[in-house]
Amino acid sequence: MKILVFCAKGFEAMEFSVFIDVMGWARNDFDIPVDVETCGFTETVMSTFNVPIIMDRTIDEISVKDYDALAIPGGFEEFDFYSEAFDDKFLELIREFNNQDKTIASICVAALPLGKSGILKNRKDTTYHLKNGYRQKQLKDFGVDVVNERVVVDGNVITSYCPETAADVAFELLSKLSGEKNKKLVKDAMGF
Repeated sequence: MKILVFCAKGFEAMEFSVFIDVMGWARNDFDIPVDVETCGFTETVMSTFNVPIIMDRTIDEISVKDYDALAIPGGFEEFDFYSEAFDDKFLELIREFNNQDKTIASICVAALPLGKSGILKNRKDTTYHLKNGYRQKQLKDFGVDVVNERVVVDGNVITSYCPETAADVAFELLSKLSGEKNKKLVKDAMGF
């Protein structure tokens, strides 16, 4: 199994790292064959709070058929997250994963590019819920049936409503790819 973690400029490092850690524990401690590759528009992506992260691949090198899932950390508008998260090339990548019925996991505002891509229309999903739910209103404008819950799973899509839910999303992704038993093993080992 292989997961593509897509990092738009201004992505939140904490929301990125859970996918690396949870899948790393699964692979290292339990021989669960799940690999992770990172991807961005450039070889080095500046995350929120100006921490540069080196990617394994750029978006132009990606073939959806090589992956079983797409994972997307959210980010900050103040660090220019939406300039890449709403880029047509990334929105098309999201559509390709969805068209192939592959799992797509997003944390916090990473649901917004999913909404903009059109894949969430008439589906139940969520996004950042604080500050009077202004991001949830934005998601609703994309035709999404917004649910104010921590983590929402609708078919092949996992969404969540704030950074605090990051580990839950990563564990749900692990469960979708390798089963509930493996999710429980890794959660217990990591102290969750």
